[in-house]
Amino acid sequence: MKRRIFLKQATATAALAGLKSATGQSITKEIALQGAAAHDPLPFASTVNGIGRRKLGNSGAEVSILGIGGYHLGLSDTSEQEAIKIIRKGLDEGINFLDNCWDYNEGVSEERMGKALQDGYRQKAFLMTKIDGRTGVEARRQLEESLRRLKTDHIDLLQIHEVIRTGDPAQAFLPGNVVDVLKQVRQEGKISYIGFTGHKSPDMHLNMIETAEKHGFKFDTVQMPVNALDEHYNSFGQRVIPVAQKHGIAVLGMKPLSNGAILKTPGVTATEALHYAMSVPVTVTITGCESMANLEQALGVARNFKPMTPQQKLAILEKTAPTSKDGKFEDYKSSNMYDGTIHNPKWLG
Repeated sequence: MKRRIFLKQATATAALAGLKSATGQSITKEIALQGAAAHDPLPFASTVNGIGRRKLGNSGAEVSILGIGGYHLGLSDTSEQEAIKIIRKGLDEGINFLDNCWDYNEGVSEERMGKALQDGYRQKAFLMTKIDGRTGVEARRQLEESLRRLKTDHIDLLQIHEVIRTGDPAQAFLPGNVVDVLKQVRQEGKISYIGFTGHKSPDMHLNMIETAEKHGFKFDTVQMPVNALDEHYNSFGQRVIPVAQKHGIAVLGMKPLSNGAILKTPGVTATEALHYAMSVPVTVTITGCESMANLEQALGVARNFKPMTPQQKLAILEKTAPTSKDGKFEDYKSSNMYDGTIHNPKWLG
């Protein structure tokens, strides 16, 4: 069986490396291999209302291949009523993964989600939120505040937000700091799984995984930007996903449209960008939905999902290559524009 799979992959790689672009230039073997052939999506464990679910790493939990991002739900352009409708519609349609964070829109995102999860909807959701606190005291305070806002006594997945500084991994694992607190609250039954997030550099993610291993600890999840621009510049997809898979850590993909920057690429639609981001080995793709129209568009991709073929992925990569030059449209990697804890260091504790 392994030999047949290897021969199949080798044949596909050779074919991809020989493809020509629309201008007649050969697509490099490296992009063909790393951007397409090596990025096979993960299998489904089950399906609910036409939307696939995957195992969360080595855990027994199953999460939908599409997740609803919490940040956009708290924006002023989206009413509370609309946000509640989006969440409940998503849960009714088979999505169960909900993303949020303690600092999103000064707590409004969590408060709206908490209201949406009343009337029996909490039982339909796999609820994730994040905290910024690095000291034990601040980490616990933020967790308790999130529990209150979300109107629940239990969060399925809690993640350490914004691992964006070189010293973050070492600080997180200092005695009494955030990792120790998260292990304690897991024993208390307030959370089930522990992960971390970041958008700055694959090096920091790899350092966090390595630091955890040195301390005899393994994260359940890791969240990172996964999109067709990322493949070309300082790529999380190429560098972190294989390591996470090796350790049995579930990959949560975010920014499938690179904060909308992919739409500046001629010929690539929002639907195609989301389809691409869901066609690589992530457990779930988290997308922001500011309106019911956004949700319906995402549901259209997720229902009866079929991953892009290697040739289709290469076509997207070819189109995004010029746009991705030097990461100019990935501001979250190349600037501090989106670094909440840089602008608000007090959140760290």
